Amino acid sequence: MSRKLFTVGPVHVDQEVLEAMTAPMITHRSKDYKNLHGSVVEKIRKALGTDMDVFMVGGSASVFLEGAIRNGASRRTLGLTNGSFGDRFIEIAELNGRKVDKVRADWGKAVTPAHVEGRVSGDVEAVHWVSNESSTGVLSDSVAVAEAVRAQNPDALALVDAVTSAFASDLDLKRLEPDALVFGTQKALALPPGIAVMIASERLLAKAKTVQDRGFYTDLLKIKKQSDDNYALTTPPVSLMYALDFQLDRALREGMPARYRRHREMEGMVAAWAESRLEGVFPEAGRRSATISVLNRGALDFERFNAAIKARGYEISSGYGDVKEKTFRIGHMGDVTPKALGELLEAMDGVLEEMQ
Repeated sequence: MSRKLFTVGPVHVDQEVLEAMTAPMITHRSKDYKNLHGSVVEKIRKALGTDMDVFMVGGSASVFLEGAIRNGASRRTLGLTNGSFGDRFIEIAELNGRKVDKVRADWGKAVTPAHVEGRVSGDVEAVHWVSNESSTGVLSDSVAVAEAVRAQNPDALALVDAVTSAFASDLDLKRLEPDALVFGTQKALALPPGIAVMIASERLLAKAKTVQDRGFYTDLLKIKKQSDDNYALTTPPVSLMYALDFQLDRALREGMPARYRRHREMEGMVAAWAESRLEGVFPEAGRRSATISVLNRGALDFERFNAAIKARGYEISSGYGDVKEKTFRIGHMGDVTPKALGELLEAMDGVLEEMQ
């Protein structure tokens, strides 16, 4: 049985987006591919308001989270975390042999400049964090964090996981000035999984020249050499590139400010529903994610509730990490509309009534 996905990812993909993937296959060293690759890069730049390098490889965003570490630091980093995916970014750095100084914010709270105060010493090569923590539904002010990092150590790189915020929340790249901003296709871009994207700075590429053992697939210098000529380092998922190009056109037609407003409107809808029907949302007010609402279960029998939701043709997500047993999550990103979300909330009302 097919279900309408209101999940944390992969998310619902519209039929016309899937159909864009049926364009005839081309080879990845052809002029046709070169034109496709260049088109995608320029549309990403236009949408996000940046002229920085845009790199793409086949895989999930984790490929480039690892790439950011392997190119951006040889010895020491500072890892900020307020949930499972901040922990994962730290784990990636440690498994690649970097010494990581860790700062942990409370789950449900944002990472703030206070968390880096006095922590970015001269030997910290990079600071990494998650802009939108999907285990807790918290959107941190990454601009403020990055500015606090640079105020202490102008040479420290800012490596940002934007997997569930890019293309849904205005990250203000002109002020953020990330050295690596990483995301993928299966979240707010509302595409199937398969392409990882990195916005990369000149500072990161300069640092990469001094770092050994960058790998092959994650070597940003190799990737840049091909990207400068609008080609991929290795064979890309060409069909998905067609769909990405198509989807970027749709995002630009909607307009990025309107896209950001739509996502924030849906966050407000879920928060209001949770306050009236359950025990509210988990994260602190003022820093709530525009793409993922994490709701307190309270006394709700979630397994029964979730089964009934699925029977009605919808799919949501369970809790994750340390708050798995006391929360559940609703994804409202990509091409989800307030109308469609309202239909889900209506179905959830019906299930709650049946459970009484």
